[in-house]
This record gives sequence, structure tokens and C-alpha cells, in this order.
Amino acid sequence: MHPFDQDIAVTRQETGVLTGNVSDNWSINDNPNGGYLMALLASAMLEVGDKGDTPILTVNYMAICKPGDVELQVEEISCSRSFCRLEARLIQEGEEKVRGLGTFSGPVEDCFIRCHETPAPKIAPREKCIQIPRMPKFTLYDHMDVRLDPICAGWTENRMAEKSEHRGWIAFRDDRPWDICSVALATDAFPPAVFATQGMLAWVPTIELSINIRSIPTTRWLRCIFRTRFITCGLLEEDGEIWDETGALVAISRQIAQFRKPGA
Repeated sequence: MHPFDQDIAVTRQETGVLTGNVSDNWSINDNPNGGYLMALLASAMLEVGDKGDTPILTVNYMAICKPGDVELQVEEISCSRSFCRLEARLIQEGEEKVRGLGTFSGPVEDCFIRCHETPAPKIAPREKCIQIPRMPKFTLYDHMDVRLDPICAGWTENRMAEKSEHRGWIAFRDDRPWDICSVALATDAFPPAVFATQGMLAWVPTIELSINIRSIPTTRWLRCIFRTRFITCGLLEEDGEIWDETGALVAISRQIAQFRKPGA
């Protein structure tokens, strides 16, 4: 079993509650990555629901979650012919840490329209991009190959850009194929876009992350763009698009995060 699949696996107990384990394999500065926690909740919802296509996922992060055993409580909100709506709670040591909502559809048999008014982002060839290195406490990058377009990676050398924008590529280092849960991981695997203009001078913890997966990628590499336009009184948004190498739209996302000075 691939490490990612092992780390999002859930087990249904006789009581109906699901149990799992938050791994330290997908951490940023020793904290489990928000996209990974979303993937764990999505795994639990897929275990309970009867539909599993093109999900809309929204997750709220209420308290810091640490590696270790967790309980996952999933409740069906409503289920129709077209959609199944579920709520999932991640409980650790008796405290609710993360709560998510998921809307899943059945298979789309006839895609009668496909209109993209915004094209896939132009990104430098991968061999010319800046690879995020493996680093202690940042175990996510032991598994994910993330490469930034040089035009937005100046902050790594203390050169700030005019726009808070990150463009780049992402793939599993060991070529694991993409699915719903791993696309959820990819939406939060890049450094915060605000680093492009502000540098690594702040802590940017996620408050809420929402994604809509439009298709499952068929290529190893995904091309991504994430933008922040407004920082107001310690809050910012980050809007994302993920495309595959064929030009197919994979997912769109929005993240709301805090912008804190070091030590705050």
C-alpha cells in the first residue's frame, strides 16, 4: 500500500464510528498539512457515502491537530439521486479539531458543455523551475515534488515580487496516480502565495479550505496557480486552480487563512 493510502485509511468500528491515524508523513513545520487532513476526512466520507465523484469539500480547522489516533464521525445530511451530502468531524483526545462538509455526485455520463473562460496558466518548463527541497519538519516534501516557476520564487532569495502569486508543478515523488483524496492534498501543498510579496516573515495558518474537484487527472504532473489579492487585518484569501498536463481543469479552491507576524 502506498504511504499516502495507508495514512488516510479509516476503519469502521462495531459502533459505526470510524477510526484512523494522523501521520507525521505530511507535515509542515511539524503540523499536519491542512490538505492532508482534508484528504483524511474525504476518505472517511467516501467510506460512508454511496457516491464518489466530483466532490465539493469544505473544511474548517478549529484547533491544532497532532500526529496520533483520531476518531472520525460521519453523518449523512441528505442523499438524492444526484448528490450525497455528508458532514465529518475529526476528534482527537476528546476534542473536535477539524470539521468538514462534502457533497458528492454520481458518475457524470454526459458532459454536454465544457467552457473555460480562463485558460490553464503558463508555467516555465519543470527543469527550469525551483524545486522545494526536503527539509526537517517539512515531511510533506519527502513525498511531494513541488516546483515553483522562477518568476514567483524570488522570495527564496529575499527578492520580493509585485503580486502574491505562485505558479508551478506538483507530482508524487514516486509517481502515485491522482484521485479525489490526493487532489485535496495538492490544493494545500504549495507554500502560501503571500510569501511571494511578503517573504517567509509570517505564520499563515489555515482557517477554512474549500475545493471543487471537476475531474480526476490523467497525467503525473499537475500545473497549479495560487493567488492572494487581499490582506486585511490579519486575514487573507488564496484562490487556486489545478490543471493537468492535457489542459483539463482538475480543481478550483479557496482558502481563508490568518496572516501573523512571527511570534504572534
